[in-house]
Amino acid sequence: MTILDKRRSLLFVAFWLLFAMPLPLLAQEGREIQPEAKQLMQLANQARAAAGKPPLHWDEALAEAALKHTLRMVAEEQIAHRYGGEQGLSERAAAAGAHFDLIEENVAIGPDPATIHDEWMHSTGHRENLLNPQVNRVGIALVASRGVLYATADYAHGVQALSTSEVEARVADLIRPSGVTILANPAVAREACSMDRGVPPSAGGMMPGFVMRWQDADVSRLPKDLIDHLASGQYRKAAVGSCAPSRVEGDFTVYRVAVLLY
Repeated sequence: MTILDKRRSLLFVAFWLLFAMPLPLLAQEGREIQPEAKQLMQLANQARAAAGKPPLHWDEALAEAALKHTLRMVAEEQIAHRYGGEQGLSERAAAAGAHFDLIEENVAIGPDPATIHDEWMHSTGHRENLLNPQVNRVGIALVASRGVLYATADYAHGVQALSTSEVEARVADLIRPSGVTILANPAVAREACSMDRGVPPSAGGMMPGFVMRWQDADVSRLPKDLIDHLASGQYRKAAVGSCAPSRVEGDFTVYRVAVLLY
């Protein structure tokens, strides 16, 4: 590349930065949300309230993913949900640190947030995303470029990020009211969790009478089959173990658990 070519490249970068700058997008904690994004969220929540839907809450990780995609839309000079070489929605949201078991996206170009919201409300698919009663989190980003605003809104049903021990503790708390004692060592249950069937050799002579394995984003409830076995009064002890989930498509947050009843 010649010196002249380098200068032209620098001028192009400077021009792009000047005309494709994201409006101020600040972290949620201790600072304000991007004003235009806040306006879009408020308009969405007004529409949801009018439709009898629960409100959306701001998610900074989703906003980061939305900003990254919006900048790509500006670079492409068109709107789309995915471009060549770009991660899919669930992948880029997870990469930004979001945890969810449902995610969807609206994109648009418009002169201002109110017009963009109106466009979404008059488009069947976008309206369904915005009013979906199953989503409770949102991250929005807008980028001013070429006299208009490029916008991305990522909606999700948020899932709390839990460690293995935290998952086990929550499941154990759900079991204790049945009168069953939780074994202190989760090692055997963790091994059983990673298996599709059977009991690990490390169980030794202490064989469980019932084994339940499942995976879900929600660990605030037990599977009905497990509840029924606990209610039978046949068991006195339980081992609880968690492990990495299996057969999960995309980057959705899911927890896998095994409970062994003795």
